[in-house]
Amino acid sequence: MTAIRKRANTLPAHIAHDRVVQCLQQAEEALAYASCIDQVRLVMDVAAAQEVFATRQRMGEAVIGQAHALKVRALVKLGELLKDLPKATGRRLAGREPGSNKGVGGSRSAPPTNDATYAELGVTKKLASVAQQLAALPAATREAIAQREVTLSQARREVKAKEVTKRVSLPDAKYRVLYADPPWSYHDKADAGAVQAGGAERHYPSMSIAELCALPIPALCEPDAVLFLWVTSPLLCESFAVIKAWGFSYRASFIWDKVRHNMGHYNSVRHEFLLIGVRGSCQPDVVKLFDSVVSEERTTHSKNPDTFRAIIDFLYPRGKRLELFARGAVQGWDTYGFEA
Repeated sequence: MTAIRKRANTLPAHIAHDRVVQCLQQAEEALAYASCIDQVRLVMDVAAAQEVFATRQRMGEAVIGQAHALKVRALVKLGELLKDLPKATGRRLAGREPGSNKGVGGSRSAPPTNDATYAELGVTKKLASVAQQLAALPAATREAIAQREVTLSQARREVKAKEVTKRVSLPDAKYRVLYADPPWSYHDKADAGAVQAGGAERHYPSMSIAELCALPIPALCEPDAVLFLWVTSPLLCESFAVIKAWGFSYRASFIWDKVRHNMGHYNSVRHEFLLIGVRGSCQPDVVKLFDSVVSEERTTHSKNPDTFRAIIDFLYPRGKRLELFARGAVQGWDTYGFEA
């Protein structure tokens, strides 16, 4: 093996380059005729290996890009094949009795059916996920990834942003004050023990963190603006990603003491956070320090006390104001929301 490596290292660069190109051309032809997962995986493995080799040998962007493009196209085809598979129940042989090494007629040579698990197909869950994500993208986007113009993560964020923008019709204006109570997705699915007992989606269509981050909120804001964002304890950490994606930096918070308790997984929950984020410079117009904890008994689901809006109105009497995900029309505010 050492001798083989030495010969490879002493191979003239132009010959090594030509062999890589020839190998990639043969693999590309094989991919065109590949009809099963094993064949596609083989092409993908060849392309990945040649990409690594070409990179280490500094063969240039052309051959490295050729290998990368072939790898991506093989991944796309793998994703398409995996998508068409029936739900995996474990590999079984056609006509084979469960728990038996023989077929119904006693034969040991029955061919496998297509209901094998990913592991039995030699495909990891991560690889299957990436392949199916690629296959689900538009053809033009897939080719852009193949040509290394964008990464898969960038492409998925762009697609998600377009989907959200198409679904969500936001106001066409610039605002100084924003107030938001997002329809956070808790993944509780009506879990009676969750903080949002009964399931948030029973009350309104929820949005994932990625969908919230993809909203074009920065385009709605003045250079100097303030954001007041409601969030509960389970999603406190994730909320900072939303604040950042909307173009704000965290500054402070209020706490709403709801008086009445909700059953949580770790404690009995009776509070909610109203986070304050700032874009540019936007300290209050009126110098008055309100108590950071407000005790007011909760009423209906997701109905926040009007006290907090009154505090905001008092501190920021100037500038256009927008309430996102509002429950109804409010005087002096533009509103957007499922119920509004």
